[in-house]
Amino acid sequence: MSTDTTEKKNIVTAEPGSFEIRTERAFDAPRELVYRAFTDPELVTRWWGPDALSTVVETLEARAGGNWRFVHTDGDGTEYGFHGVFHQVTPGERIVQTFEFEGMPGHIALETLTLTEENGKTTVSGSSIYQSVQDRDGMVASGMEGGWSQSMDKLEALLGSL
Repeated sequence: MSTDTTEKKNIVTAEPGSFEIRTERAFDAPRELVYRAFTDPELVTRWWGPDALSTVVETLEARAGGNWRFVHTDGDGTEYGFHGVFHQVTPGERIVQTFEFEGMPGHIALETLTLTEENGKTTVSGSSIYQSVQDRDGMVASGMEGGWSQSMDKLEALLGSL
């Protein structure tokens, strides 16, 4: 699967047989501002997750060894929790963390987010490594591509307003 879902270049790649999902999106914003949007709890609530869900940031300690936990709520009040641990945080450049959906405990991904800036535009490149191809395929089947693309579109709008 390799998809360019909008003219804004939401790119999601999951090669057959691979344990990895790669994502990429470029923003017309400086790297420090994009990094802030990923590490400031108030800003994360404004863009993280699909359009139909609201997000609450319960914990976001963007430092090596720090924890994070976000909760989505749908229109019926059903909650979906996600959490992880930060393994490496290089401000403005790179975040390495785990990701686990609490509805399927034990299926943990290692995520690396890299921010690169050129001529005032920042590219956010992501790599999510799953414990098995089956776990990776389950994430793809869950609709993550649509949710990620919606999140990136909301992030772009947020960055334009800051």
